[in-house]
Amino acid sequence: MTEGPGFDRHMLEALICPESHGTLDYDPDRQELVSKTANLAYPIRDGIPVMLVSEARTLDDPA
Repeated sequence: MTEGPGFDRHMLEALICPESHGTLDYDPDRQELVSKTANLAYPIRDGIPVMLVSEARTLDDPA
């Protein structure tokens, strides 16, 4: 896992997916936290993860 600008990797270790309660992977290219278990990607905006299921995109969505 690499850090993105303004994103603290230690924060990732403390966060879990609110839908599946599973671990998250950091996608630096898309600035997202990915839950493979829930098939969701949570956006990171201005260095802050938005951990709302309503704001997440499904991994099938290209956007």
